[in-house]
Amino acid sequence: MRTIEDLVAGTPSLASLPAEHRATIAGCAGNRAWTAGEYIFKEGDAATTFYVIRAGAVAIETFVPGRGQMTIETLHEGELLGWSWLFPPYRMAFDARALETTHTLAFDGVCLRGKCDADPALGYDLMKLFAAVFLDRLQQTRLRLLDIYGRESS
Repeated sequence: MRTIEDLVAGTPSLASLPAEHRATIAGCAGNRAWTAGEYIFKEGDAATTFYVIRAGAVAIETFVPGRGQMTIETLHEGELLGWSWLFPPYRMAFDARALETTHTLAFDGVCLRGKCDADPALGYDLMKLFAAVFLDRLQQTRLRLLDIYGRESS
C-alpha cells in the first residue's frame, strides 16, 4: 500500500518542490474523498486546507446575482485546489464542488504555515509553486474573457 509520503512524492504538480520539502509537507497531508455534488468548501468558509486532485473533477463556482451559481473553472486530476490558506484573513474566495466522485490529497494549511514559519525556504518554494498556479489561472481567465468580450459586434 502506498503511504501519504509516496503519494506526495509522486504527485507531478508538486514536482517543482525539492524532495525534502515534499517529505515535510507530507506530514500535513491526508486522503479525502467527496461524492458527486458534494461541496468541498464554500465561499467565506475558513480556509484551512489545500488539495491536490488525485481523481475526479471539481467545479470552482461563484454566485452571480440574477444568474445563480456559475462555474468559473473545472479542475481535474493533478491540479491544485485552494490557495486561500496562504493569505489572511484565511477565507475561501469561491465555492468548490465535486462533479463526480473525487479523491484528493488534503494539506492542512495551519500545519503548513507553521512549517513555513520554521523553514522560510519551504515557504518560499510553496509561494513559487502557488504563484505559478495563480499566473496560469489568471492567464486562462484572461483568455476566456477575451473570447467572451473580445468578439466584434456584427
